[in-house]
Amino acid sequence: MRKIILLLPSLCCVVSAWAQISLDAYREMVYTYSTEMMNAEAATSRARSNVRIAYSDFLPSLSASGTFTTDFRRSGDADLWGFMLQPQIEQLLYGGGAVRAAYRQAQAEYEYSLSGQEQTRLDMRYAADYAYWTISAMKLYVAATDEYVGFISALYRVVEERFREGYVAKSDMLQVEARLSEARYSQIAMKNNYEIALHRFNNLLGIEGTEEVELTNTILDTITMPRRVTVDEMFSRRPDMRMAELSIRAAEQGVNVARAQYNPRLTAGVRGSWQTYSPNTSAKTYLDGAVVVGLNVPIFHWGERRQAVNVAQTAVRTAENNMEQLRRDAAHEEADGWSAMTSSYSQMQSSLRNVEIASENLSISTYSYNEGQATVLDVLQAQISWIQIYSNAITARFNYAVAVSEYMRLAAL
Repeated sequence: MRKIILLLPSLCCVVSAWAQISLDAYREMVYTYSTEMMNAEAATSRARSNVRIAYSDFLPSLSASGTFTTDFRRSGDADLWGFMLQPQIEQLLYGGGAVRAAYRQAQAEYEYSLSGQEQTRLDMRYAADYAYWTISAMKLYVAATDEYVGFISALYRVVEERFREGYVAKSDMLQVEARLSEARYSQIAMKNNYEIALHRFNNLLGIEGTEEVELTNTILDTITMPRRVTVDEMFSRRPDMRMAELSIRAAEQGVNVARAQYNPRLTAGVRGSWQTYSPNTSAKTYLDGAVVVGLNVPIFHWGERRQAVNVAQTAVRTAENNMEQLRRDAAHEEADGWSAMTSSYSQMQSSLRNVEIASENLSISTYSYNEGQATVLDVLQAQISWIQIYSNAITARFNYAVAVSEYMRLAAL
């Protein structure tokens, strides 16, 4: 909590100005202010404490008990009051393997929480990347729609002037005017989508508001395609696979814990006492002590041990089934992620040439119309083709950037 309070003022200053923020810097900020990361760290801290608690069972324990009594009636010359204080040191010599199994189970759960923290970090990195690339794409969409509105506005001014001079029919002017109205509607919708993306961008930092953001990285940058990992390498890298393995280990130790509860238990200790005589006739006290060896041997519990072990073994089988399903899902996700990344890369490369063609076609159509060699419909169609192809190019770049981030998350790169 103190960490959050100290960082809030600096965050407010950053948000108010933002300046330029890189993808790596945004990731780090998301890690710092993510409640998911805070919860993962808290889970790790709790698991670490459980390990220490389990280890303490290996060590001798010191306890003390005491009583103080007072009577309502006096018996002869005896005082009405008396007390007894009994300290005791006890050491478990043999507990049927329960202590060792519980300690190993706690260790497995601690390692599980560490892997869970790594998995949360991968998930938050992808969420940060997605929000960052969305802002980058929405800025390009807004700029494209603004330019599209500019194209149609310029055409509308030319058509309107020619209509006043009697060179074009009113239907041509109405067609351009309708297209301009539709373009402005799309412009408003696109700006609203940008505001929504900005909300998500800030929300990952726990901030409300739509302050403008300047990005250092954009989807127009060259984003290197990561190498493809083998299935075995992916299994060794993914935190959720380690978590599945640790779940099995913890469940196996749970079987040992369940079985050990019905094994013999041997303890040894030293017990002392400081107390008054009974009856307390002189208010004098005395010290006493004893060495205590305790043995507890379960004999018959109506099959309770067998059923308890069966229950624990069911947890092992469930964990093994979950791991097998996770292996299948992970292999499927990796194949889909690689296909999505390579196909989006191909689409991105294809869209670059298409944008060049659409831009050239728009220039030729606009020039031809100004020279009286093309109709308004030709220009409008060229403008529609341009905005569609340009938007497709933006979408292709965005999809590629997101696909790279997704594959890095799936492969734990």
